[in-house]
Amino acid sequence: MTATDQRFVMKCGGSTLAALPDAFFADLRALQEEGVRPVIVHGGGPAISETLGKLGIESSFVSGLRVTTEAVLDVVEMVLAGRINKEIVRKIGASGARALGLSGVDGQLLLSRPVANSAEIGYVGEVTEVKAEIIEGVMAMGYIPVIAPIGIDDAAQRYNINADTAAGAVASQLGVERMIVVTDVPGIMRTVDGEKRVLPTVTVAEIDEMIASGEIYGGMIPKVRAAVQCIQGRVREVVIVSGEEPNVLSRVVKEGGIGTRMVRA
Repeated sequence: MTATDQRFVMKCGGSTLAALPDAFFADLRALQEEGVRPVIVHGGGPAISETLGKLGIESSFVSGLRVTTEAVLDVVEMVLAGRINKEIVRKIGASGARALGLSGVDGQLLLSRPVANSAEIGYVGEVTEVKAEIIEGVMAMGYIPVIAPIGIDDAAQRYNINADTAAGAVASQLGVERMIVVTDVPGIMRTVDGEKRVLPTVTVAEIDEMIASGEIYGGMIPKVRAAVQCIQGRVREVVIVSGEEPNVLSRVVKEGGIGTRMVRA
């Protein structure tokens, strides 16, 4: 595969991205200059919680997903599509790379419908269609698409989309072979002989076992579940890495052997 054919979808939490060193963005620029074409989908849970707190709006979670009322939805869109999306675009621009920020509302990029338990959880959605031609067009112009996971339906109702789930849908519908999840942990950890170690490779079945046993818990559950969902179509693997590692993106794209590779079987 030549560098010009190489595309990947990168998912990153907003708070993780904000804390990443300049070297991470320099690495992203180097990849772009070599013809590798990244697509970024970001979250921003902690920043949303912080803003809701400042505004005195109560917020709760069900199975790791935020209960989203109309008032919460306004803040989610403001923080994700406004503050965090533009912060990422600015940081990429400052590194010398070129980025263009979008939300799933723009051009109905992320067409969505309510999740099954929407009566309990409010305006939380799942992606039904990704307008891949918009992403392709942005990449063809030489920009890195930076996507905030707000969905929309045909009636113009907005939805809060879990960023991991949104990234999985984008990866699947773009037909990329690899998705990279950049976190603040070096990979999926397992306790071996009393010490935590990064699993180099893990299968879907092993993940199910680790969730059942409690080895994978809390906010890591939706991350790995969403990663599992993306291993479909042409997506062969999802790699979970720490953004603090030097040249982490180049190493995943060119060498491998870093973080945890999640594979079908």
